[in-house]
Amino acid sequence: MTGTESKNAPVKDGTIPFTYKGETYQTYYKVFGDLENRTRTPLIGLHGGPGLIHQSILPLGDLTSAHDIPVILYDQIGNGRSSHVHGKSVEFWTIDLFLDELENLIAHFGIQDGFDVVGHSWGGVMGAELAVRRQPKGLRHLVLSNSLPSFELWVQSVMQLLAPFPKEVQEGIAVGMADTKRYREALRQFHAVHGCILQNPPEEFHYSIDQAMGPDGDTTVASMPILVGWSIIDRLHLIEVPTFVINGRKDIAQDFVVAPFFERIPKVKWVTFEKSSHTPYWEEPKRYLQLVSDFLKLDT
Repeated sequence: MTGTESKNAPVKDGTIPFTYKGETYQTYYKVFGDLENRTRTPLIGLHGGPGLIHQSILPLGDLTSAHDIPVILYDQIGNGRSSHVHGKSVEFWTIDLFLDELENLIAHFGIQDGFDVVGHSWGGVMGAELAVRRQPKGLRHLVLSNSLPSFELWVQSVMQLLAPFPKEVQEGIAVGMADTKRYREALRQFHAVHGCILQNPPEEFHYSIDQAMGPDGDTTVASMPILVGWSIIDRLHLIEVPTFVINGRKDIAQDFVVAPFFERIPKVKWVTFEKSSHTPYWEEPKRYLQLVSDFLKLDT
C-alpha cells in the first residue's frame, strides 16, 4: 500500500483480492481520509461505464478535505488498475458480478455496519441494484447522480439529444463499440454538449473514457451488453434508504429519465444543476459537494 497527501487529507491506495466463481482477481482502491478515526460515515463512490475508472469521479475525493467524509473510490473489475479479464463469455459480465465485487470491498474495509454510496451514471445503476437486490443493513444514504432507471429511457434520451448533431456524429454513436475510433470521436462532440460542458474539461474526463475505448484502452467491459433490456423502475419502491437524485440541465440523464426515481422511491430528494450536464461535480463542484455532504448528514 502506498500513501500520498491530497489537499491535506491522507490518501492511500492498494488492491483487494476478489474471488468470483473460483478465480481470484484484484480490485484497485483509493481511500481519502482516515477510516479508523472517522467522525462521519464513510462514502463509497461508484464510477460510470460500464468500463470506466475511478478517475471519472475523482472530485468525490474532495469531500474528505472539505467536509471530513472518508471516501473510497475504486476501479471496477475489468479496467484501470484492477484485474483486466479477457476470454470470458457474455454471461460472465453481469450486474451481480459488480455487486459481489462491491460487497467484497465493503467487507474488506469492515464498514458493513455503516456506509453511504454515491453512484454516477452506471454507478447509480449499481447503487440502486445494491439497495434492491442485496438490501445491505449498513447502507445509510444513496446518491443517484446523473443516472438511469432503465436502459430504454437512456437510449430514448440519447436519440433525442442527438437530433441536432451532424450526421457523422449520429452515425458514430450508432456504430458504437464496433468501431471505437468513430465512436470515440462522435462521443467527444456529443459530450462537449451533454457530458462535460466546461470549455476545457479535466484531463481525467477524457482519460477515463480513453481507458474504455481509446487505442491503448481495454474495451472488454464497455463492449458487453450488460444493460441491454435492463430496468429497475418496477422495483424502485424497494429502496428503503434516503435517496438523493441529481441531474444536470444539459444532462443525458434528462428530467424524464430520472423522474421514475423521484416518483417511486419512498424517501427521495431531487436537484437539477442548472449550469451542468452529466458531470456536475466538475461543472459546479462546490455546490455539488456541499449538497451531497448536507444530504449525507440527514438522519436515516
